[in-house]
Amino acid sequence: MGEVFDENAAPRCSRAGCRELASSTVNWRNPRIHSEDRVKVWLACPEHEEYLRDYLSTRGFPVLLAPLGETVESVPS
Repeated sequence: MGEVFDENAAPRCSRAGCRELASSTVNWRNPRIHSEDRVKVWLACPEHEEYLRDYLSTRGFPVLLAPLGETVESVPS
């Protein structure tokens, strides 16, 4: 059974196996199927911010890093 989302829980890093507190967002989209205003968001701790950004960008996905709590409206190419 999957994890239950708890909106009151502290934001945690999206890197598999990492449970550190997130300090930034990794905003991205798949340009083959999404327009610039479709933003997907992963959370990142300082240690995994670069890893998550590189993981997505090497696959050709536009990526925009932002501080946790800052809303990103679009991810341009």
